[in-house]
Amino acid sequence: MPDPKSGEAVESTKRRRLLGLLGGGAAVSLAGCSDQEPSDGGDGSDGSDGSDGMDGDDGEDGEDEPQRSNADKAQAAWERAVANPLPEDEELRKEAYIEMEEAVRDDAAVIPLFHSFTERFWYDYVDVPVSGALGAHWQQYNTTTVEGQSELNLVNDTFDELDPIMSTDTASSRVITQLYENLTAFPNGVPVIENQLMSEYEVSEDGTTWTFTLRDDVQFHDGSQMTAQDVKYSWRRTVESENSERASFTLNQPVGLGIDAETDDDGNVVADSLAIEVIDDRTIEIQLVGPNPDVLDVIAYSSFSVIPQGYVGDIEGYDGEVTHQEFSTEVANGTGPFELDAFNVDEDVTVVRNDDYYGEVASVDAVNWEIIEDSQAAWTYALEQNADIFSVPTFAYEADAIDAEADDRGRQVGTYGPAGELNEEVNYVGVSEISTYYFAFNVSNTQRAARQAIAYVMNKDQIVQEVFAGRGTPAYSFLPPAIWPTGNDGYNQFLDAYPYSLGESDIEGARSVLDEAGITTDDPVDMTLTTYESQVFQTAGELVRDLISGTGVNLSLESSQFSTLQSRGEDGDLEMYSLGWIWSWPAVPYGMFQLEPLNTDTSSMPGETNGFYLDWQTRLEEEAE
Repeated sequence: MPDPKSGEAVESTKRRRLLGLLGGGAAVSLAGCSDQEPSDGGDGSDGSDGSDGMDGDDGEDGEDEPQRSNADKAQAAWERAVANPLPEDEELRKEAYIEMEEAVRDDAAVIPLFHSFTERFWYDYVDVPVSGALGAHWQQYNTTTVEGQSELNLVNDTFDELDPIMSTDTASSRVITQLYENLTAFPNGVPVIENQLMSEYEVSEDGTTWTFTLRDDVQFHDGSQMTAQDVKYSWRRTVESENSERASFTLNQPVGLGIDAETDDDGNVVADSLAIEVIDDRTIEIQLVGPNPDVLDVIAYSSFSVIPQGYVGDIEGYDGEVTHQEFSTEVANGTGPFELDAFNVDEDVTVVRNDDYYGEVASVDAVNWEIIEDSQAAWTYALEQNADIFSVPTFAYEADAIDAEADDRGRQVGTYGPAGELNEEVNYVGVSEISTYYFAFNVSNTQRAARQAIAYVMNKDQIVQEVFAGRGTPAYSFLPPAIWPTGNDGYNQFLDAYPYSLGESDIEGARSVLDEAGITTDDPVDMTLTTYESQVFQTAGELVRDLISGTGVNLSLESSQFSTLQSRGEDGDLEMYSLGWIWSWPAVPYGMFQLEPLNTDTSSMPGETNGFYLDWQTRLEEEAE
C-alpha cells in the first residue's frame, strides 16, 4: 500500500543531472522470478509470548491484547513498512521485515530449504561471458561465440508465453532477454546497473520526478525507430492490459516504481492516467507518488521492456497489429539482438540474429533452446554436445572434479572434469546467487500443525549435503543472509530463536505439535507434496515423506512440469509444493511482498501473479489456533 501522504509532492525546481553510462549499482530494488531447480537450462510450536512470534501479540507477555494470528502479524508488519518509506524510517522497516520472517516461520507457511550456489558448465569451443549473482537469465547471447558452429544450443524449462508483462519465471526470461530490452539492465546478471535503451536521466531533488532521454539509434525488429511514445505505451500495458501480471511493479512502493495514476471505483487504472508524459520523441517523464531511489533498478525488470506503440491491441485506444495470442507465442517485435523464429510450447524455441541491432551484432546465426525438464534426458542431451552450455545434475556431479579460483566478484571460475560420463574438461563457474528454494503450503488447504511437524523433521543440512551434493547453503529464513535487514549479527539472533530444532530432525517435536492438534496415527491427515520434474527435488520429497511417516501425517508425492505447477498454484490447487525465488538485485521488500497475506489470494491470480500461491489471507483476523 502506498503511503497515504506520498501524493503530497514537494515543489522543487532544482534538478540534478546525471549523464552518460551508469557505473555503480543503484540502491536496492526489486526484480526476480519464480524458479525451479537451480540450473541454467534447465521459509514451532504454539506460544503466547509475543517476543518469539509464536501466535502471541506484540506485548511483552502476550496477555495485554487479544492474540493475533501469524498472518495478521505479517500483514500489519508489511503495512507498517509500506506506510513509512522515508530514509529516516529505515530501522522501522527493518523491524517489520523481520517480524514478517518470524510470522512465516512460526506459521510454517513457507519452509526455506537452501540458498543456491549455481554452477554453469560449457564446452571449450564456446566463449561466453561469466554470469553474475543475479542469474544467467539476464544474459544476452550476442557476445557469445561458438567456434565452428553457426548456432548456440541450450536447454530450457517449460513456459507458455513471451509477453514481457506476463513473464514471472526464469525460463521465459532467458528468451525474452534476447528479444526485448529495457531502459536499464544488469548485463550478464552482474549486479551493476547500466544504461540500455536510454542515454541519460534527470531526477528532481525530491526524488519524485524522473526524466529519461532515450538513445537515438534504436529500432525495432520491424525496422521502425524507437521513440518515447513506445515507452509510454509499453508501460501503460503493465497496468491497463488484462494480460499484465506485474501491475504492482509499476504502481506500488516500496515493491515497485510507484508511478501515480487514477483508479476507478473498482480499483482499475483509468485509461491513459498513468503519470507518464512524453516530452518529445526522445524524452519521457514519470511522476511518482513518493520518492524512490530504486527507479533505475526497477525499470530493468522484464515487464518494462519496450515494444512498438499499438503493437498489441489490449489497452484502450489501440486496435493492435497482432492479437495477444499471437504476441504470446507466435510473433515478437522488440529491440533485442535476436528476433523470434519459432516457439513451439513445451518443445523448443529458436531466435535468429538481428542484423540491424544497434549494439554488438551477434556472431551466431541463431540460439536454440530445447525444452527438457527431465534431468536424465537433459544430461544425455548435454553429453552428446547437443547443448553447448549446460548444468550437471546432482546424480552425475563430482565436486572433486572442480578446479577453480575466486575472481574479483567472488565467483569460482575454472574448469570441471573429466568426471563420470563427461570424458573431457569443460569450463566452469560457480556463483552464490541471491535466491531461496523452499517447500511452501497453500495454507487454506493444510493444517498448521502438519506444516510445523514437517518443519521439525526436516534436517536441512542433511538434505543439502546428501540430496543436493552440498550445492547450496541450508536456509532457515526466506531472505538470504546476504541481504538480512540487520546484518550478520541480526541473522544469527534469528537463528538462535529458530523453533524447529536447528540442524537436526526432531521427530519428538513433530509428534508433540501433532498430538496437541489431535493428529495421530489413528486419526491422521493426508497431504500431497508436488515437486518439479527433478530427480533431486523428488528425492528430497521422499526423504521428508519417510521422516514424517508414523507421526500422523501421511505425505504423498507427485511431480509436475514447472508451468503446470504454476498454473495449479494460481488456481489454489496445491497443498505442499517446491518452488524457488531469485532476486534480480538485493531487495528486501521485493522478496517480502510475496509474503504479504493479502497478496497471497489465489482467487486474484493470474491477473497479478504474486504471493507464492499461499492463500495465507484466509488466516487474517482468525482466532489463534
